[in-house]
Amino acid sequence: MTAEAETGQKLTFGIKFAYGLASLGASTISSIYAALLPIFYQDYLGLSSRWIGIASMIYAIWNAVNDPIFGFITDNTRSKLGRRIPYMRFTAPFLALTFILVWFAPEGAGEITQFWWMLVTMLLYDTAYTIIGLVHGALVPELTESDVERNQLTISSTLFGLVGYALGFVLPDLFRPRPGNLQSSLANLQLAMVAVGIIGAFLIILTTLKVKERREFAMVDRKLKFWESLGYTLSNKSFWVFVSMNFLITFMMAIATGSIFYLADYVTQSSTIILMIYLFAPMALGVPLANLVVKRWGLLKAQIVYMVICGVGLVSIAFVPVGLIPVSLAVTGFGLSGQQSITYNLLGLVIDDDEVRTGTRREGSFFGANALLTKPAQSLALFLTAFILEQSGFITRAMNDGEILLDQSASAVFGIRSIVGLIPGGAMLIGAVIMAFFPIRGQRLVDLKGRIMVMHAEKKAAMERMEAENGSGSEPA
Repeated sequence: MTAEAETGQKLTFGIKFAYGLASLGASTISSIYAALLPIFYQDYLGLSSRWIGIASMIYAIWNAVNDPIFGFITDNTRSKLGRRIPYMRFTAPFLALTFILVWFAPEGAGEITQFWWMLVTMLLYDTAYTIIGLVHGALVPELTESDVERNQLTISSTLFGLVGYALGFVLPDLFRPRPGNLQSSLANLQLAMVAVGIIGAFLIILTTLKVKERREFAMVDRKLKFWESLGYTLSNKSFWVFVSMNFLITFMMAIATGSIFYLADYVTQSSTIILMIYLFAPMALGVPLANLVVKRWGLLKAQIVYMVICGVGLVSIAFVPVGLIPVSLAVTGFGLSGQQSITYNLLGLVIDDDEVRTGTRREGSFFGANALLTKPAQSLALFLTAFILEQSGFITRAMNDGEILLDQSASAVFGIRSIVGLIPGGAMLIGAVIMAFFPIRGQRLVDLKGRIMVMHAEKKAAMERMEAENGSGSEPA
C-alpha cells in the first residue's frame, strides 16, 4: 500500500482550525441552552416541574424521530457542495433565530402560555441544532481514515468547544437576573442571547466556506433504503455498546451543566465564573495530554480511564466540604478532557466497521441513530432536575417574590449536590463498565484499519474513472 493508504487522508492546519470554529459557535449556543434553560423557566419565570416534565417528554419524542431521518437524508444527499456542508450553511441562521426565541417567553402570561412557548421554541431549536450537530460530527470520520488525523480534528473541535462551553456559563452569569432586579435583568439577558445567536451562526457558516468533503462516497456508494439503513445500524453490536455509554455521558453533561448555577448560588454561594475556572482550566490543559494517552493505551482504554476519573470527581461533589468542591470540579474537568476528545472517535471505528460490512459510508445514519438513543437523556436530566429540586423543598425566586433565598434547607442543598455530582458521577462509572464490552479492539481493530484503507482507495479510483468518462463537472445521479 502507498503511504497515504497506510496513514489515511492528511488534513491541513487551516481545515482543522476552520472545523473548530463551528464547534465554537455551536457549543456556545448549546451550553447556554443547557445551563440556563432549567433555571430560566423554573426559577426566573416560575414554571412548575409538572409543565417542564410534560415539555421534556414531548421534546424527547421529537428527538427520537428527527435525528435518524436527518441522518439518512444527509447520507443520501447529492449536491456540488456535498452531503453535509449545505445543511450546516443554510440551517445556521435558523439555529440563531430559534435559540433567540427560547428566551423571549412572555412574563406573567400564565403557566399555560409559558409552557407552549417553551415547548415550541425547544422543538424548533432542537431541529436546527440536530441538523448542524449531526453533519458537523459526521465530517470527522468522513474526512480521513487516520485515527491521528481524526484525533487532531477532534482536539481542534474540543478546544474551540471548551471556549464555547466556558462562554456558555460566563455570558449568562454576566447578564442573568440579580436579586431585586428581575425584570430589567431579563431584558439584558435577552439582548445578550440575540448577540450570541447571531455570532454563533456566523462562525458555523465560516466553517462551511473552508472545509470540503470527499466526493467519492457520494458518487460511488450505493444508496440504501431507509429501513435497510436503520436495520444495519441497529443490528450492530459495537454501536449498541457505544450508544449505551454515550447515553450516560449525555445525561451526565445535561444534568450537571443544567445545575451549575444552582451550585454557585445556593451551595458555594460564589461566582459561577470561579467554579467554571476550576472545571475548565484542567479540562483545557488535559485535552492535548489526552492525545498522548491515546497513543500509549489506545482509544478504548483511555476512554475508560477518563470516565472513571470524571465519575469519581463528580460523586465527591455530593459529600466533600463546601471548600473542597473546587477540587472536585478540577478532578472532574481533567476527566472530561479525555471524554471530550475521545468519545466520538470510538463511533468512527463503529462506522468504519459498518462500511466493511455494507460497502457504504453512513456517518449520518450512525450519528442520527446515536442522537435518537441518547438525546432523550437531555429530557430526563431536565425533568429530574426540576423534580428533585421540588421534592427536596427548594424555594425558587418566583416563590419568594423574585428574591433569591440563600438559606435553603439541608435537603434542598443535598438535592442540588446530588444533581450536580452524585447522579451524573454514578452515570459515568456505569458507563466505564459498559465500555469494557466494546468489541473493536486488538487484532480486529488492526484488520479493520487495513481493509478500510483498501476500500477507500478503490472508491477514489472508481470516482476518477467516472469523472473521466462523464466529465469532471458532472454530478452523481
